[in-house]
Amino acid sequence: MTQYHQFDAVIVGAGGAGLMAALHASKTANVAVVSKLYPTRSHTGTAQGGIAAALGNMEPDSWEWHMYDTVKGGDYLVDQDAAEILARDAIEAIIELEHMGLPFDRTPDGRIEQRRFGGHTANFGEKAVMRACKAADRTGHMILQTLFQQCIKNKVNFFNEFFVTDVIIEDNVCRGVVAIDMATSEVHVFHSKAVMIAAGGFGKMFQVTSNAHTLTGDPVAALYRRGIPLEDMEFFQFHPTGIYKMGILLSEAARGEGAVFINGKGERFMERYMPTLKDLAPRDICSRYIYVEVREGRGIGGKDYVYMDFRPETINRLKSGPGGKEVTREHLEKALPDILEFARVYLGIDPMKDPVPIQPTAHYAMGGIPTDSDGRVLADNSKLVAGLYAAGECACVSVHGANRLGTNSLVDLVVFGRRGGKHMADFCKGAAFAPLPAHAERDTVAEFDRIRHSRGDERSAVLRNTMQKTMTGDVGVFRNGADMERALDIIRELKGRYLNVKIDDTGKIFNTDVLETFELGCLLDLAEITAAAALRRTETRGGHAREDYEARDDANWLNHSMAYRTANGAAVGVTTGEIRFEKKPVVITKFQPKERKY
Repeated sequence: MTQYHQFDAVIVGAGGAGLMAALHASKTANVAVVSKLYPTRSHTGTAQGGIAAALGNMEPDSWEWHMYDTVKGGDYLVDQDAAEILARDAIEAIIELEHMGLPFDRTPDGRIEQRRFGGHTANFGEKAVMRACKAADRTGHMILQTLFQQCIKNKVNFFNEFFVTDVIIEDNVCRGVVAIDMATSEVHVFHSKAVMIAAGGFGKMFQVTSNAHTLTGDPVAALYRRGIPLEDMEFFQFHPTGIYKMGILLSEAARGEGAVFINGKGERFMERYMPTLKDLAPRDICSRYIYVEVREGRGIGGKDYVYMDFRPETINRLKSGPGGKEVTREHLEKALPDILEFARVYLGIDPMKDPVPIQPTAHYAMGGIPTDSDGRVLADNSKLVAGLYAAGECACVSVHGANRLGTNSLVDLVVFGRRGGKHMADFCKGAAFAPLPAHAERDTVAEFDRIRHSRGDERSAVLRNTMQKTMTGDVGVFRNGADMERALDIIRELKGRYLNVKIDDTGKIFNTDVLETFELGCLLDLAEITAAAALRRTETRGGHAREDYEARDDANWLNHSMAYRTANGAAVGVTTGEIRFEKKPVVITKFQPKERKY
């Protein structure tokens, strides 16, 4: 039997963006947060190194410099009106978090301490700047805990371990969501005036990724299946410092404290490529040059990885520490406790004695659900969906363009989660509950019954493994037309095989077999769009590096790509048919595109 609930605002996802939105919306609206995880397990908690804001606590800084770095880091595909909001509002948002009680590290005189991070500079690219506000290397964890406590204080309603399968949209008005109670498989309909999607990324389409198992893009796929376009899906960031073979992230904070990349010849190779920022160049650039070193035979022992060297003697010999200062083991143990522990636990290496093997890992989706600067979702290049919002990694505002700078993800969460939450609250004041369509849960029930009772001969684990290997191998750091065409063919074959999948567990109590199979369908849709969009964009820009089109092409490609579903068929479940693409202009206000030098 379907259970029905009614709230002014429903927020899907309990990470930083969702909790920030819930906190601000709950000041005047009755808010529910629906999450497939307990809130403090959300992926925001894994963000380590810091959150950017031009506070100028350590050295001179300004929001204009932060905006410039964001635009340049995104290879000029950033909408500059959104970048200005990000850089300006970051300062106020950080102070707000501080007043909520977030335990930032402190300078001796009591101000928030800051560190360097890749791509963040002073005076429009002149030198690296200390802009990342931090709580050791647990910054995201502290943000998550602080916001969750504030939401509890504000009496936000939480539905934890509820899996959202569908978004109810009729006549271009959002009316709520459909979800499955993971404990019982019971269907729930949440009727609301406004909905925000804040459910994170979808990096599990790749084999080597920093993303948790839950990051499968279910609500993103749900909106695509309901006719909402997805923006700039070809741009996926590969973070340069994943633990070798595992993908577990070692934050950029390490390089902010002076760690450096070393190749098989013992060289600090980033000096050759990026003489100004060196190891603190933006992530897309560092990832590409790690692969260049490996391809040219300078990996460690001729293998497919390089080292990140944390050892104080290395940092001090190269004078790579902040401001060229002497770095001690005691300082690094205090500044990077989790990062050092990861290396010890997962690799059995003490980073204070030996360098750490690293390789690029699929990390962050720059593209996603298109929104305006208040988080309102776009049905096309200009038309809004009434009552529908998105924020965080699943959204594309577009403030990251073709490549996100480190620490700008946490800024994105709090700035646009906050703006979206405030706008939702105002919207709910003047809006009525639009009627629910009859049997709003029908499509969800049909798809889950199909999966549960299928008698096919395919296994979802086999299909998932093939998809992940294909995306990592053919739509990874370096790309070319032949590889991506092969990837598209394989993904489309897998989508056909997915309709013939068989599961073992047909029960209803915590049936992760059914849920993971449904997640696979979402990932297959998103992988297809990513590969198709990447094949279509015949240039190299930011995180999209093509070997057959090595130059950036502003004449033809200084625009966003919008992917639309064209096929009819089931509204819940894997899609069929072709993808239609349209272009959307990039907003340019202060900074004209130029060559991206560091």
